[in-house]
Amino acid sequence: MPLDFSHNAWLVLASFAIALMAGFTGLSMARGLSRVPAGERKLRVALSALVLGGGIWSMHFVAMLGLQLPILFFYDPLVTLISALLGILVVGLGLIILHFRKRTPVRITVAGLVVGTGILGMHYTGMAGMQACVAEYTLGGIVISVTISLVLATLAVWIAYWDRTRRNVLLGTLCFALAVVALHYIAIWNTSFLEAPLPEFDLILGNETLAIVVTLAAFVICGAFLLAGATFFPEAAEGEAVVDVGMVPAPTPIAPEPPEPARRLQPVPYERDGRTLFAEPASIAAFRAEGHYTILYRGAERVFCPWSISEAEKRLDGTDFVRVHRSYLVNPAHVTSFERLKDSGVIYFEGVPSLGKVPVSRSRLSEVRDLLGL
Repeated sequence: MPLDFSHNAWLVLASFAIALMAGFTGLSMARGLSRVPAGERKLRVALSALVLGGGIWSMHFVAMLGLQLPILFFYDPLVTLISALLGILVVGLGLIILHFRKRTPVRITVAGLVVGTGILGMHYTGMAGMQACVAEYTLGGIVISVTISLVLATLAVWIAYWDRTRRNVLLGTLCFALAVVALHYIAIWNTSFLEAPLPEFDLILGNETLAIVVTLAAFVICGAFLLAGATFFPEAAEGEAVVDVGMVPAPTPIAPEPPEPARRLQPVPYERDGRTLFAEPASIAAFRAEGHYTILYRGAERVFCPWSISEAEKRLDGTDFVRVHRSYLVNPAHVTSFERLKDSGVIYFEGVPSLGKVPVSRSRLSEVRDLLGL
């Protein structure tokens, strides 16, 4: 005969909070990885997978601590550990698809389905670890749970990765948390619990021990959440030093230090009519890679430059020039308009007859939009 069960409302809320914090931390840690070296990208993807997968596991077992049955039940430690590792590894696979392959609509969808599968695998593996109590499922409940997990996880990945803005990361966080929480509670609602004898071995994990482990995991997630949130909105820090000037005595006037001389930018060499000439960087609209050299666009001129695209980017470091494509380095001061094309874009140079327009690659799109104030 199925056992009656209920949930502790406070732990239900706590489980949702854990899912939100884990989702925000993992997705924000993975933002901007296209601009970092491969080694650092691997480390941050691993940390994001650990936080997201660990958050799924922590949410599940916070909710299970709130599950109230008329009998005592325990967990198999090995199966419980496997459920955590499974969630981390499968979510990690989804992140690898997103961050180490060209991000196309198909790959974003596949990554979302992989993450949804990780949520499902973690839930049902964790439930299989219950001892002294057997969980029985209905076909309808499984179908609903699978559908909700896959749809919401895919939606979360699409929102968070289609346009890598702060707003989309926050919306993706909400969808991720809903995917984890909705799957768990809808699956539990369609589950019957039956009393079963304890297996003939002493290695069991009680709720008291589980509570300690889950509390430590939640503490780590909360700490990571605070660190991620501290740098997620950098502009918010500008107002922290506001004070009441009426309560502070006027400072003693100090003679201003002489300003440092402005650094003169290195002129850019280019060739025309057999001579090497030099142009001021501000007058240049863009560089285009041409083998080991570049083509320089300046007004109506389209001339040869002996610098490679990488050398031009290095020598002009500290200026406004930005790499918008593997073949283009542009000066935003000459940009007149921008056009979004699905997962890429185009910037226009209407005042530069020799150039016209330049493509913006998908990996550089977010950076270019931020630079243009979009």
